[in-house]
Amino acid sequence: MAREKIQIGMKPPHPGQFVRQEILDELGLSIAGAAKHLGVRNATLSDLLNEKANLSPEMALRIELAFNVNADMLMRMQAWHDITKVRSRAADLKVAPYKTEFEDRDHS
Repeated sequence: MAREKIQIGMKPPHPGQFVRQEILDELGLSIAGAAKHLGVRNATLSDLLNEKANLSPEMALRIELAFNVNADMLMRMQAWHDITKVRSRAADLKVAPYKTEFEDRDHS
C-alpha cells in the first residue's frame, strides 16, 4: 500500500477515497461485491466512494465490522474533510468574534 505524505495545508481526502484505495482496491473487491458484503445497495456505496455522499456512522461501523478498519478513525476523516471544506468559505459566514460588555467598554 503506497502512502502519500500529508502536507500542511493539503486538502484532506474524502473517506470514500480511502475506502476505495485502501480497502476495495487492496482486496480486489468490486463495488458490487463490497456492497453485498456490507449489506448496502451498490448505489449507496458507489456514492460514498465517488465522494457524492458523506460517510455515515452506520456505514463506518459496517466497514469496521467487515474489514477491521476503525470506525472512529473513518469518522474523524469525514469530520476533517468537512471542517476543511467549510473553513474555505469562512469569509462568507459574516460572523464576528464575541466580545463581552466589559471588553466593549475597555476598548471604547
